[in-house]
Amino acid sequence: MLRIIILTIVLGLVFYFSPQIGLSQYLHSYKWIILAFFFAVSYLNHLLAQMGFANNREHFVQFYLGGIVTRLILSLIFVGVIAYMGTKDIYIFITNFFVLYLCYTGFEIYGLYRNLRHF
Repeated sequence: MLRIIILTIVLGLVFYFSPQIGLSQYLHSYKWIILAFFFAVSYLNHLLAQMGFANNREHFVQFYLGGIVTRLILSLIFVGVIAYMGTKDIYIFITNFFVLYLCYTGFEIYGLYRNLRHF
């Protein structure tokens, strides 16, 4: 979980300093909401993975895949609600969302691979 917190802090710093770096034109105004959403979903996945390890390690795969499906469904609902609200610059929003989705998913898979390597 510490790695997810560090990733979120680094991304938050990039978002905060984006006007000075010159990236503000590529970031949507809902960037903080997207970041908070991914942190919450990553925390939920972390809790599911802990439950999979705690109860019975044989069921870890089911808990992990359940977390992935939950992330996908919550992401679809989140993007659908934002699109339904009629936000401006929807293409920038979807691009930012997709980049963060890939970043958090890749980071989670890397962490899982690193933890399960010795098995």
